[in-house]
Amino acid sequence: MRVIPLMTAAVVTAGLYYAVIERDALLAFARGEQVSDETASSDVSEPTDASATTAAAAAENVAPQAADADKADNSGVRVVALRSTARGIDSAVVLRGQTQAIRQVEVRSETTSTVLSEPLRKGAQVKAGDLLCKLDPGTRPSTLLEAKARLSEAKIRVPEARARLDEARARLKEAQINLTAAAKLSEGGFASETRLASSQAAERSAVAGVATAETGLETTSAGIEAASAQVAAAEKELARLDILAPFDGLLESDTAELGSLMQPGSLCATVIQLETIKLVGYVPETEVNRVTIGAGARAELANGRNVEGKVTFISRSADPTTRTFEVEITVPNPDLAIRDGQTADIVISAEGSKAHYLPQSALTLNNDGQLGVRVVEDDMTVGFYPIQLLRDEASGVWLGGLPEQADVIVVGQDFVVAGVSVAPTYKEVSQ
Repeated sequence: MRVIPLMTAAVVTAGLYYAVIERDALLAFARGEQVSDETASSDVSEPTDASATTAAAAAENVAPQAADADKADNSGVRVVALRSTARGIDSAVVLRGQTQAIRQVEVRSETTSTVLSEPLRKGAQVKAGDLLCKLDPGTRPSTLLEAKARLSEAKIRVPEARARLDEARARLKEAQINLTAAAKLSEGGFASETRLASSQAAERSAVAGVATAETGLETTSAGIEAASAQVAAAEKELARLDILAPFDGLLESDTAELGSLMQPGSLCATVIQLETIKLVGYVPETEVNRVTIGAGARAELANGRNVEGKVTFISRSADPTTRTFEVEITVPNPDLAIRDGQTADIVISAEGSKAHYLPQSALTLNNDGQLGVRVVEDDMTVGFYPIQLLRDEASGVWLGGLPEQADVIVVGQDFVVAGVSVAPTYKEVSQ
């Protein structure tokens, strides 16, 4: 008969006895409390010293576990909380847009003629006033000469018209003198009524002559103006034969080919200016009031290039389809590295606000499906705060809607609800 199995059975029996029957005495012994006489007597009445020693050893192993169990029963749910303090952030407005040339003009013909100049190829740099297309003048120089000749003729007639007016005025003065004399003689009976009537008729005829001379002078002046207009029109028509660059820029297309027929509205070339470029995006109506003229902005282009500029325009009229407002940001582009039409992710700085920076895993939903975080209140119970998502970053999120100081539950928040008692373990922000 083997002795070791019997001893093992005795030790196990003693351990179970103390763990179950004498549990209170065992816990009191583990806490270092005074054992009652009744317990002591029961301990003395155990069968063997070996069994007592073994039971004490078993009690030492069981006691910590039992103490932890009692502590767990008396405390709340264990969670991990992060003590967070609100910090000021730049609450930016984020939108998507594209680049646009600060200027882009399609230079077109204003007259009908054929092209005489060699074409300039697209991509060429041009200055303001450079010749893009030279058109055949045709008979336009002759038309200008004819208009100038008519102007000279009209100017020559001016002295003649003025002389006629002076002559008419002199005749009027003479007729008035004769009429005065005839009237006095008629009153004294020295002149007949016929002579008086003749003098009156001569005076009226002189008045009509003055009016006719004045009309002739005005007609001559009108002829001068008409001839001057014809000269200006002929000169303008000649000026339209030289199609010039309106500003410094780049040719986005070839100029018109040699020999091609140009008509009013025909395209000569497209010129764009890229030394300064615009970033154009559309802001939702809920955020348009946060954007101001002169606000700083930055953008990341599709090729990874980062640029900075300022807001120069905010539309006052919303797009009827999208209900968004156009915003333009002016960006310097001296090296012409930014092209027209590139996609850009734009961030416009706006008035800053206080926010908490927390890991994304801290976000949860309440029973109503509302997004927020759970926090540890002062009475060690759980509270729920709906949040405003201000900014999303790779390592965390900026949240608004929380108090200045908040103990946010970051581990175990999905296993508790508002009002439940918790036993938090706090975690440093840097962890």
